[in-house]
Amino acid sequence: MPKKFYFLCAKYGIRFVKVTLIKQGSHIDSEVEKPILIDMHSTIVESKMKYPKNWQEDEQLEIRDHFNNRRPYLIYKRSMDIATSLLVMLLIFPWLFPLLILAIKTDSRGPAFFKQKRVGFLGKTFWCYKFRTMYVNDMADSRQASRNDPRVTRLGKFLRNTCLDELPQFINVLLGHMSVVGPRPHMLKDSREFSEQVANYKFRYLSRPGITGLSQVRGYRGPATTFQSIFRRYQWDAYYVRNVSFILDLRIMAETGVLMIKSVLNKNKPVPVGKTGMYGRGALSAAKKIA
Repeated sequence: MPKKFYFLCAKYGIRFVKVTLIKQGSHIDSEVEKPILIDMHSTIVESKMKYPKNWQEDEQLEIRDHFNNRRPYLIYKRSMDIATSLLVMLLIFPWLFPLLILAIKTDSRGPAFFKQKRVGFLGKTFWCYKFRTMYVNDMADSRQASRNDPRVTRLGKFLRNTCLDELPQFINVLLGHMSVVGPRPHMLKDSREFSEQVANYKFRYLSRPGITGLSQVRGYRGPATTFQSIFRRYQWDAYYVRNVSFILDLRIMAETGVLMIKSVLNKNKPVPVGKTGMYGRGALSAAKKIA
C-alpha cells in the first residue's frame, strides 16, 4: 500500500474500504463489490477522543484542555512513577547494579553506562541512561541497532533481550524525564526521520516517554526500519495517548514483567510476542486483552 493511503486511513479513522472489481470485457452492470479490512491494528482498537462536555464540533481541542481533563490521572501517574522508581532503587539497585557493572566491564572495554539524547515530553530533549550493550563506536547516535548487529557485545545481547539494559532509566523517571509506562523515546535522528514519514507523529509527545509501552508489549521492539513498522508503532503509541488510564498502565506493566520472565526462560532469546505478533490474526483479541 502507498504511504498516502495509510495516512488517509489513520487521519479519518477508515476501517473498511469498498473496492469495485470489474471483469475485463464486461459491462458496468456485472461489477463485483468487495469490502476489504485494512490490516492496521489501531484502526481496529481505536476509540473516540475524550472531549470536554461543553465541547462543540466546530471548536478545536486545545492541549491545555487535554491535560486538564486528565489531571487526576496525571497526578496519580506521577506519584506512581516516583514510588515505583524509589522502590526499584532501594530493592534492586544495591545488589543488581554492582553485578551488572562488573559483568559489563569484564565483557568489553568502555564505561558501564551509556547516555544518549532522546526526545521526550512535548518534544523536549533529555539525557537517557542505559547500561552499555555495544562496543564503543562512533555510530551509536546515528544508526539503530539491528538484528545480529556486530556492535552488540555478548552480554549486551542478553541485556537487550531481557530489557535489563533499561534499568538505569528509573533514574530518568525519578527526575521527571520519563514515566514507567509511555511511548518509547527515540534518539534525535530517528525522531526527525519518523516525523517526516508519518503525519502528526509528534502527537505521541503529549505523553511522557516510558521504560515500557503499549507498542512494546504488542511486539514492536527493537529497530524500526520500514515505513510499516514505524507507522504501526505510532498507531499503538497514539492509541495509548488517547486512552491513558490507571488500568491500562497496570496491564502494560504486568505484561512487560511476563515477557521479561519468558525471555529469561527462553535462554536469551528475544522477548516473545506469542501468537498475537505484529501481523498475526490474533491482533484484535490481543487488543481487547490489553486495552
